[in-house]
Amino acid sequence: MTKEEKFSENEIRLAVIAKALAHPARIQIIKFLAESGECMCGRIVDVLPLSQATVSQHLRTLKNAGLIKGNIEGQRVCYCINENTFKLFESEINTFLENITRNNTCKNGGSKCQTG
Repeated sequence: MTKEEKFSENEIRLAVIAKALAHPARIQIIKFLAESGECMCGRIVDVLPLSQATVSQHLRTLKNAGLIKGNIEGQRVCYCINENTFKLFESEINTFLENITRNNTCKNGGSKCQTG
């Protein structure tokens, strides 16, 4: 049995997306694509202080996590936000966070909470 088999599909999906978002350049790419409201081809490299190769690696990570989509147009790949993945992530992360706060037994320095 692999480690992944010990976790639920939702836990794995949340971890993959969280890992993909865990870099400031990838956050900036997502923000740029969301603010532009359309698919972007070459302009992504122009707005980041990174090389073309580094931006391509970040775009690949975001695409592999399903956060962005890429369409080939001639010699270029144009990227846009994958709204379905973000809606799913929003729902799952909200459920995850609600369960944490609802089930937290360490509120207000509760007796079950160890400090130090």
